[in-house]
Amino acid sequence: MRFTPHVTVATVVEDNGRFLLVEEMADGRAVFNQPAGHLEADESLTQAALRETLEETGWDIELTAVTGIYLYTAPSNGVTYQRICFAGRVLGHRPAHPLDEGIIGPRWMTRAELAEQPERWRSELVLRCIDDYLDGARFDLSLIRDQVESPREDRA
Repeated sequence: MRFTPHVTVATVVEDNGRFLLVEEMADGRAVFNQPAGHLEADESLTQAALRETLEETGWDIELTAVTGIYLYTAPSNGVTYQRICFAGRVLGHRPAHPLDEGIIGPRWMTRAELAEQPERWRSELVLRCIDDYLDGARFDLSLIRDQVESPREDRA
């Protein structure tokens, strides 16, 4: 059997000590997650992160860094996800923008508020991504190579 992890993106967006989260339905219960989702065909990782954040929260953001690349196997279904997590900053809100199906709405929460409710996390990655961000994990966006370029011929 071939191993095929699911490629996902997520964003950590902080504003005045509060983080942009998504309250959504998963397996019949309301949970918290970063704005996150699957990479789609013909889409770059950065495009996916911006799209998912808008579709799930109604917020436009600018990506500022990569905070981590995670490999996570969900205990509920055994599916493995490779998550590329980006840091971002708010540009503006579109309150009338329709949200994805299953999304209850965006929620701004402090780390402490989120940490008090582990039973409501979509996965352990929710707090882990925030903690890595708070610990200063910031990798330049040039780390992401959305399209592999041909080697330059002038290099020996």
